[in-house]
Amino acid sequence: MTPTKQINRQQLKKLDKESLIELVITLAERLQKLEDQVAKTSRNSGKPPSSDGLKKPKTRSLRKKGLRESGGQKGHEGHTLKMVDEPTYTIPHQVNQCDECGISLAEVVVKRMAKRQVFDVPPVQIEVTEHQIEIKQCPCCHKEVKASFPVDVTQPVQYGKRLRAQISYLNNYQLLPWQRTCDLIEDFYDHRPAQGVIASSNQQLVEKIDPSLSEIQRQLQQESVVCFDESGVRVEGQLHWLHVASTPTLTYYGVDSKRGKDGMDNIGILPEFKGRAIHDHWKTYFRYDQCQHGLCNAHHLRELYFIAEQYEQPWAEEMACLLLDIKSTMAQLPPDQPLLSLDVLESYSRQYDDLITQGLQVNPQPASTPNKRGRQKQTPPKNLLDRLQHFKSETLAFMYDPLVPFDNNLAERDVRMVKVKQKVSGSFRTFAGSETFCAIRSYISTVRKHGYRVIDELYNAFNASPFIPLQLE
Repeated sequence: MTPTKQINRQQLKKLDKESLIELVITLAERLQKLEDQVAKTSRNSGKPPSSDGLKKPKTRSLRKKGLRESGGQKGHEGHTLKMVDEPTYTIPHQVNQCDECGISLAEVVVKRMAKRQVFDVPPVQIEVTEHQIEIKQCPCCHKEVKASFPVDVTQPVQYGKRLRAQISYLNNYQLLPWQRTCDLIEDFYDHRPAQGVIASSNQQLVEKIDPSLSEIQRQLQQESVVCFDESGVRVEGQLHWLHVASTPTLTYYGVDSKRGKDGMDNIGILPEFKGRAIHDHWKTYFRYDQCQHGLCNAHHLRELYFIAEQYEQPWAEEMACLLLDIKSTMAQLPPDQPLLSLDVLESYSRQYDDLITQGLQVNPQPASTPNKRGRQKQTPPKNLLDRLQHFKSETLAFMYDPLVPFDNNLAERDVRMVKVKQKVSGSFRTFAGSETFCAIRSYISTVRKHGYRVIDELYNAFNASPFIPLQLE
């Protein structure tokens, strides 16, 4: 029977034994579900850290304690200001009197000089460059002939490339809203641009970086391993989906109204991808059967922490330790021996299977309910066990191939900055605006991953020379 919100004593007395047992089981399942919801935090589930509130849960790591102390290690080269040999300005300070006896030192020869240097920026201001073209009249045909303005000087009064690059830098890299971008330009240069300048600068930049974006997309389609992720964003007040494809050197963002296969197809990378896709266990990814798959073990660890804490099942903690042990072993492999030996691989695989068996013994297949259609409902431990068992090769892909990452954190880090943008600005006003931001952010993230300065490459893009990532063989 299905329990109502309120069941009084008279109704309970009328129930027979079987109905009471069914009621107790149903209420126990509901209680367990509610307790699971309360117990979930950002550490043991996919909830964001902001949902933890002011009372943060006490951390409990299954990671083995290392031998190194926290902070900088011995031999670590520190980074601090260093004096330059040729300063821009030198200001001498004289000593004219002895502070002990008071005698004049004006005529005394200087014994030596001590120096200190102050690093600062000079006052900045807008520079206005006026372009003048000559206009002459031909003495032969009397036609008025004009010289040509530079190709990029199209208006009587306009902003230059360097300032436009800074505006796009502040808005898309530092994630300043339009109002604060204008405020900062005014505070720094005593000249306030209109907000429309930000929109036109971004749109012009997207046109300039189109060759770079096409090359990023093409290279991602041909990569051997790519991390994929998706997250919700607000566009025009409606829920849309941000899709990201990431490698250590490339980033590509796309936004679509669909989260599933239609949205992924519109982004244009997964349909052509034939390498190994790293992602969470969302089933839509598995619809792309032309490529291999790898699962994010950071998701697995969070779920294992939850089961170990909430359900107190030892196999979950042991499985988490095993995955971290394999990860540590892979990280310690020498460069000339990137693969584990066959004996070690078989040992880890056997331990993995043994833990799955232990978990299934305490989480058996639930009995089917007569006359109930659809999939049989299972507990969180059983769901995770089924995934780890049926997708063993995808879970342990990092153990067999050193190019496969342990988790999908690379894509999640790339998604995080777009989520920060959403927190700052709230929502994208237009779909075109969200596409513009994704395009510029793809370019910026790729530039950063290659170790180049963002502001320089934005300026180069406005100069029709955008950064194009080279494909490594």
